[in-house]
Amino acid sequence: MNHYSNNLASTLGSTILRDVTLRDGLQLTGKVLPTERKIETVRELLHLGVPAIELGSMARPDLVPTMANTLDVVRALTPEELDKCWIWVATPGHVAKAAAAGAGARNFQYCLSASDSHNKANIGRTTEESLAALPQAVEYAKAVNGQIQLCIATSFTCPFEGTVPEERVLSIANDRRAEGTTDIVLCDTLGQAIPAQVSGLIARVRDESPARRIVYHGHDTWGLGVANTLAAIQAGAAMVDGALGGLGGCPFAPGASGNTSSEDILFATRPGWLTTDTFAELVILSEKLLAELGEPNRSKAAQGARSKAEAFDWVIPSDSTAAGTPCTTGGK
Repeated sequence: MNHYSNNLASTLGSTILRDVTLRDGLQLTGKVLPTERKIETVRELLHLGVPAIELGSMARPDLVPTMANTLDVVRALTPEELDKCWIWVATPGHVAKAAAAGAGARNFQYCLSASDSHNKANIGRTTEESLAALPQAVEYAKAVNGQIQLCIATSFTCPFEGTVPEERVLSIANDRRAEGTTDIVLCDTLGQAIPAQVSGLIARVRDESPARRIVYHGHDTWGLGVANTLAAIQAGAAMVDGALGGLGGCPFAPGASGNTSSEDILFATRPGWLTTDTFAELVILSEKLLAELGEPNRSKAAQGARSKAEAFDWVIPSDSTAAGTPCTTGGK
């Protein structure tokens, strides 16, 4: 392996995956996952080594019923578990409520859209109104020693306005009202971006806005989810989002389909905590959850893991493991 390949492998393997199955993944499903099952899924993912999880959203339950039990999940988790969990918020009140539940959420993703049309559809206010409320949300997060991300949905395209100019995203990234946010999340909400656009925007945000960790949130609508994620990592993203089986999509963005699959991202990046055994257990966990929800598995890596090419270490042996049962692949 040459010097460039070594550096690239190191960069890919050090990137943090945040699994967003329990938030973005569940938004478009027709079935509400019980609180106990959500808690179990959080703990299973953490046990396998997934370093970060988005456990839910403070969205109105009448608009997004699958998020109605989010605070019940927060109340059930320990402070140590909550340290690795994020919660989607859109107002200062959301931060205050999540911080006061149980041991208290401490990691918040404050979301607004680069396009006014989507912000109105998604949050019920203009982007300017969301920005105006951000400083108070930052203060609430700081008051509980928490951290808050600035999440910019429709960073590339909007379902109502089309292409979003990079300058629009940069103006939000550089807005002084975002001071105090620890990360900036750039979202390909519709999955319409291509790798060159992803790497280009991330490079500009990295070079032209205040220093923060960059997070990339992608969708696989046009089949470029993994390619865009890899482009994001190479351009400087230190955290990337994925959902089990490619589950998910935004209910307020016509044309948005599933997230980039967590299994696909992990197979491509091979972080240090991931082994073939761990990967097999993750595939099994995903299969079981998707079956409960009645949702298809869109992960190409998961499909590959169930192939007949059993000489390949990442394939789950058909004679030793079945979906929904413990993995016993012999410590490969």
